Amino acid sequence: MKLSKTFLAAALLAFAAQAAAQYPNKAVQMVVAFTPGSAVDIVGRIVAEKLSQMWGQPVVSDNRAGAGGSIGSAAVARAAPDGYTLLVTSNAHVINPSIFAKLPYDTLKDFTDIALFVEQPNVMVVSSESRYKTLKDLVGAAKAKPGSLNIGHAGIGSGTHLNTEKFIAAAGIQVVEVPFKGTPEVVAAILSGDVDGYWAPISAALSFVKGGKVRPLAVSTAKRNPTMPDVPTAAEAGVKGSEFSLWVALWGPAGMSPELVNRINGDVRKALADPATKAKLEGLGNTTVDISAADFAKLVREELNGTRRLLQEAGVKPQ
Repeated sequence: MKLSKTFLAAALLAFAAQAAAQYPNKAVQMVVAFTPGSAVDIVGRIVAEKLSQMWGQPVVSDNRAGAGGSIGSAAVARAAPDGYTLLVTSNAHVINPSIFAKLPYDTLKDFTDIALFVEQPNVMVVSSESRYKTLKDLVGAAKAKPGSLNIGHAGIGSGTHLNTEKFIAAAGIQVVEVPFKGTPEVVAAILSGDVDGYWAPISAALSFVKGGKVRPLAVSTAKRNPTMPDVPTAAEAGVKGSEFSLWVALWGPAGMSPELVNRINGDVRKALADPATKAKLEGLGNTTVDISAADFAKLVREELNGTRRLLQEAGVKPQ
């Protein structure tokens, strides 16, 4: 009996290793949990393009936006753990459990942590016609008349939402938060004057900044970003303690074999190290990240717990 169990275990391991070695032998669907043109979408498509070249198979982006990325996440949680349905989303994935009282999945139990793509700052943008020339101007107006400013974000639970909460707490201001479906929708509201400001992911905001349509006031990270070297950090602009990084990563359904996870993780890291791919991503304000699947899984748990503490301290209750 022991021999048969040992044989069966060895056979299963051999099968998993062979399946991972042959992966993929058909198209791979990457469910992107945010709208087309969002930071998650932009980064995901760049990585997908390189992986498609490496694998010799189509890697198809499928945008399923809404509810802070939880709609796309739920779709992947229900998929087969064969690596052919994957999830591209942001750190909204670890924020949502602290924002939503009930999710259609368990963030830790229903997913396999695969790979981290990039980190990037958000940038506070206002219309180029706005009277706010600096972050100090914006904060001053909010303090002078509490509740008079409308600050947009890309949906409850999104990274831009968390950034907004950190900014409000650090600046000691009261504003009206206006949730949208994604970054393109918030930027459109900025341009139309419906909202006053937005902590936009830098990769999605860059073209609007270069085109002169929006004015950048500050970046959310501790250091300035090379793509906008003249834009101060929030701390430099007078608001300390609001540092935030948006990150984009890859998950799969629960139950994926370790061999398959390591195969995909290794290929993602090779894609990110490719000079042309790296240049595309870094040219949009991203910093590529090279870590193992195990280290990424550890990061997910640390961020989930850290976010929960932060939002509790900010008085944000799950809805």
